[in-house]
Amino acid sequence: MEFDLIDEAMPFEGKIFISDLQGPITCNDNAFEVTSHLVENGARFYQVLSRYEDVLSNVIRKDGVKAGDTLRLILPFLKAYGATDSELLRLSKKDLKMVPGAVKTMRYVQEFMSSFVVSTSYEHYVGAACDELGFPFENAFCTRLSMDMLEIDDWEVQTLRNLSQEIAHMPLITVPATARSIRDLSADDRLIVRRLEEIFCTEITDMSSYQLTSQVNPVGADEKATSVVEICKRLSVPLEDCMYVGDGVTDSRALQVVRRSGGLAVSFNGNVHALREAELAILSDNTIATSMLAEIFYRGGRDGALEAVGEWDHDTLRRSGAVHDYLLRECARLYPERPPMVRRISKDDLPDISSKSAAFRSQVRCEPAI
Repeated sequence: MEFDLIDEAMPFEGKIFISDLQGPITCNDNAFEVTSHLVENGARFYQVLSRYEDVLSNVIRKDGVKAGDTLRLILPFLKAYGATDSELLRLSKKDLKMVPGAVKTMRYVQEFMSSFVVSTSYEHYVGAACDELGFPFENAFCTRLSMDMLEIDDWEVQTLRNLSQEIAHMPLITVPATARSIRDLSADDRLIVRRLEEIFCTEITDMSSYQLTSQVNPVGADEKATSVVEICKRLSVPLEDCMYVGDGVTDSRALQVVRRSGGLAVSFNGNVHALREAELAILSDNTIATSMLAEIFYRGGRDGALEAVGEWDHDTLRRSGAVHDYLLRECARLYPERPPMVRRISKDDLPDISSKSAAFRSQVRCEPAI
């Protein structure tokens, strides 16, 4: 359904809407799901490597490693289990799950703002989501990847499969919240890290498939922030006229850049990393609040959005004239008593908001228990 929103009551001025994909729009953890489908004991294998990435990026702070690099580490093993570009696309389409309301939201917002998606996900999944959303893939920034770029020998396939099973049978590393160095891990966990370092820094580096690990660059926090700046420069729109919606650690820098520049930084069921950098938090099982905030931001900028959140109820939103009648009716139908929760984030309220956000995040994203 398309909506004719541009009228005399809504002055046409340049503003930009940018959103992360997994979380604010889709429910999947695509890399986890693909690995679970293709690799023997794939769920556990992925979880072990995710903890290892956490150690490298947040504890050791190893040069060249960042949040999101699990998508790089798993690639040789996906190749060894027969992953192709067509198979990644097929699995992405098969398992694609949208956050309720997301298709309407993305089509609605495109009617009045230049809209973009910035995602850590592989291009196969982002392409499948764009098709479902009716969203132009050329407006999506994501991790570029070709699984068909190389062939590997049978001995390499078997070696990687054996290593994947060794990894899958490792205990999960426990990363204390206060960990600041490798010495803060238990002795057993340090041994696991050392063994994984041997695998990724020595044993597979001479394999053909290592090209996938060394050449693929997942879109992490820095890349997302850079993309936001580049989009605004390309369209000659100041960052203060940008609204960014994110939910995770890879969104933190983009949220920070937008917030500090006077734009609207929004967490949608975000984790603590996103909440620390966002100014508003949406806590909801439906994206209609994103639609309403986007329209309010379009009409009144960041100040208009912050003012609206101060009295976030059906009657006030109706009287404000800042939200299209279609949205008001839809919101009242979905939530008769009051609209989905939207809160301004403060240091004092962060623990409460973080707890509520985690509950919605778990409900909507159905995250695997790790």
